[in-house]
Amino acid sequence: MSTAGLLVIGDVVTDVVALHGGTALAHLAVGTDTAADIVLRPGGSGANTASWAAHLGADARILTRVGFDTGEWHAAELRRRGVRPHLRVDPERPTAVVIAMVDVTGERSMLTNRGAGGHIGIDDWDESLLDGVGHLHLSGYTLFAEPGLQLSRVALAEAARRGVTASVDPASTGFLRSFGTGRFVEETLSARLIVPNLDEARLLTGESSPERAAERLSLRYGAAAVKLGSRGALMARAGKLTARVPGLPAEVVDSTGAGDAFAAGLLTALLRGADDEAALDAGRRAGAEAVAAVGGRPRIAGSEVGTNQLYPLITN
Repeated sequence: MSTAGLLVIGDVVTDVVALHGGTALAHLAVGTDTAADIVLRPGGSGANTASWAAHLGADARILTRVGFDTGEWHAAELRRRGVRPHLRVDPERPTAVVIAMVDVTGERSMLTNRGAGGHIGIDDWDESLLDGVGHLHLSGYTLFAEPGLQLSRVALAEAARRGVTASVDPASTGFLRSFGTGRFVEETLSARLIVPNLDEARLLTGESSPERAAERLSLRYGAAAVKLGSRGALMARAGKLTARVPGLPAEVVDSTGAGDAFAAGLLTALLRGADDEAALDAGRRAGAEAVAAVGGRPRIAGSEVGTNQLYPLITN
């Protein structure tokens, strides 16, 4: 990869994160109230990755689609983190919303409304978006609706024509199953790097071993960086493991965005010419930083909002 810019195509989401007693949601009381701390954060896999990449010093841009309700807030939050946002505002739909209930381990259960993000498409694309870009990173969520699938095909084809390298994050085992794993691989093979978590890698290959899953994916894509959570990560190229790093000790508050942060660290390091081990190390360090705070973005003083601050944007 070159030292040029990083373009992410992916989603922007309003995250509603529920934590019980200021730590984590242990259980829900059925049929009545469960006391919880509830916070609003800007999120979305694509936007999180771009934000972490900018935080780590990359020239990060994002192509995304936001809704009529909170588009201005999301654009401002991206700019605050150093991202160059290319946003299309959907006049008919709200921004995507995810309600994340965080358990005592920091793991999440999510309710998702893709909103405007599910309608990003070719009309949002312009070839000039790749000007000055050395690498294109595609969030798998983009493929899981027909307009986004068409956009992905065009963007990957244009990147290949220009000699811009590309990577893909599979994003979600649930959506992968519905979309079809073979179909997903076929649609994204021109991305020469795939960045799945272990569950996604296993689903895509049928292998239980992370090493074998990474090796098989790298035979298809050329390279695969498999995220192993608290156990670190590994990289394979052309069917052979090239690097592995263990996890870093971290106090897990909320795992939201950890994989996105890892991808940002990995890609930013590769853009700077790092070898595979150094790139994996950069990814795990970003992931460890991400799990130590609520929400999926790098922390910036004064950037968090409460419901009273977001409410006028929703109702205007």
